[in-house]
Amino acid sequence: MSLLHQARFFITVNHLRDLPATAVPEVAFAGRSNAGKSTAINILCNQKRLAFSSRTPGRTQHINYFSVAPVKAPDPLAFLVDLPGYGYAEVSGSAKYHWQGLLSDYVQTRQQLAGLILMMDARRPFTDLDCQMVEWFLPTGRPIHVLLTKADKLTNSENAKALREARKMLQGYAEQLETPVPLTAQLFSSLKRRGIEEAQGVIAGWLNLPEAQKPERGPATANAVPPASDPAA
Repeated sequence: MSLLHQARFFITVNHLRDLPATAVPEVAFAGRSNAGKSTAINILCNQKRLAFSSRTPGRTQHINYFSVAPVKAPDPLAFLVDLPGYGYAEVSGSAKYHWQGLLSDYVQTRQQLAGLILMMDARRPFTDLDCQMVEWFLPTGRPIHVLLTKADKLTNSENAKALREARKMLQGYAEQLETPVPLTAQLFSSLKRRGIEEAQGVIAGWLNLPEAQKPERGPATANAVPPASDPAA
């Protein structure tokens, strides 16, 4: 059983000054408001309502922390961090400005961050806001793993094309870097429970959790080109 299944709610914060003052490693989940971020967190942790999932986009308005640790352990081994979704048009201007500042400051300055899970709808990946998130995070020198969500909405050939193009985009970012950084992508479907173990393995590896396994595919870096396609299950 994945240790992620032991995740528990820890704290909600609305300002960087309120972030946990620990050295515990963190993996953050970011994405557009309708990318299925909270649902994916619940699926990866094998829980129904760990991260609040709403039919109303933009409901997550704060940074939510979930601790990961064995049962009865006195302290967390790691944190999963659910960031506010971005791109929801009906959010007020002042709230949108606050979210943007909170997101950018967190991903660019949080030293405990081990990596970023970036959720994108497989039908509409790499929007301008998605690219902005990548560009904010790249200078930290930490890895990014893209989950192409809602893969069940596409055909096998469409999924293969979406994955191929996502890896090509990441390769383009990687080639701009002086130091290689792992930039990877996979297909994911909460509805069909597809890609769960692969994503869990990436997260566990970043956090050095006991069940960590090496990724099946090499990272996209300036020195390594990922496979051009992937068979869609």
